Amino acid sequence: MPQISLDEIESTTKAALERHGALPWIADEVARAVRKAESVGNRICGLYYLESYCQQLETGRVKGDVEPQISRPRPGTVQVDARFGFAQPAFARALDTAVAAARECGVASLAIGHAHTCTSLGYFTEQIARAGLIGLGLTNASPIVAPPGGKSRVIGTNPIAFSVPDGKGGLAMQFDQSTTTVALGKITMAKAAGEQIPEGWAVDADGNPTTDPEAALKGSLVSMGGYKGWGFGLMAELLAAGMTGGVVSRDVKPLKAPEGPPHDLGQYYLLMDPESSGHFFDRLAQVQEGVSLDEGARMPGQGKEPQDPVTLDPTIWDQTRRLAGLQS
Repeated sequence: MPQISLDEIESTTKAALERHGALPWIADEVARAVRKAESVGNRICGLYYLESYCQQLETGRVKGDVEPQISRPRPGTVQVDARFGFAQPAFARALDTAVAAARECGVASLAIGHAHTCTSLGYFTEQIARAGLIGLGLTNASPIVAPPGGKSRVIGTNPIAFSVPDGKGGLAMQFDQSTTTVALGKITMAKAAGEQIPEGWAVDADGNPTTDPEAALKGSLVSMGGYKGWGFGLMAELLAAGMTGGVVSRDVKPLKAPEGPPHDLGQYYLLMDPESSGHFFDRLAQVQEGVSLDEGARMPGQGKEPQDPVTLDPTIWDQTRRLAGLQS
C-alpha cells in the first residue's frame, strides 16, 4: 500500500482538476478539501470523488470556470449563487463576508445555492470555527431515505455538521454526520468490496431489513434513531433547499453520474458569535470538565490527529495519477 504525502495528494488532485477544465483557483479550493478528507481518513469525501469530478467537468455537469455571485440582502444574510460550480470555491469566496456579518449582527446565515455536492460538510463548519465563530451547516442529497413505515424515497442522507471554537483559534468540538444510521458511501463501498452490511443500516425495496448492499441501494437507508433522525433529516432538507433555492432531494440526480443535469444543491450555514452572550466560553469549559470526568471520554472531534503521509489504496492512487496525466 503506497504512503503518499498530503502535499502530493493535493498537487496531483489539483493537476487532475485543471487538466479536465477547472480554473487554477477553483482547482485549488477543491484539492484542499480532498487533502483534508484524506488526512483524517474520510475516504468517501476524498479521492473517491475525484474521478466523478473530472468526468463531470468534461461533460459540463459541474462548471469549473464560473465566479460565484455573492450578495448581502440583509445585514445578517449572505447569499451565494454558485452558478452550478463547485461548493468549495463558492464557500471560500463568501466566508469573509459571512464572518463579518456574524460579528456585526451576532448571528448570520450563509446560503449557498445552485452548487455541486459539498462532500464533507464539516470541512466548511470547521473553517467557521477557526474564524472564532460557532458553525452549523446542513445540506441535502439524492433521495435514498423513506419515512419510517414507508417505502418511497423522499430525502437524502442530509448531513448536519457543527463546529465549536475553543477561543484560541482551534476547535473545541466538531461533528459531521448524516441523519441516517450510516452514510450512503459506506453502502456503495461495501457493494464494491463484495461485503455484507450490518442489519439496521437499510431496508430493501419492500421495506424489509437487509444486509445486502445491492438490495439496500434499491431500497432505502434507515434514519438514525427512527423518527428522531427522520425529523432532523427533514429539517436539513427544508433549510438546505428552502433557504438557498437548491432543489429538494427528490429532484437530485445520482451525484456521481458522469452526465446529467447539474446537482443544483444548497448548503445552509449559521454563524454565531460566541461573544454575544458573554457566557459561552465559561459554559464550554464547564461542559468539557464534565465530559473529562471519565477516562476515555472526550468531546466530539477531539483526539483525531491528521495523518501525513497517508496510506492509500493503490488502485485509487493509480487512478488519481492517470487523471492528472502522470501515467498511462
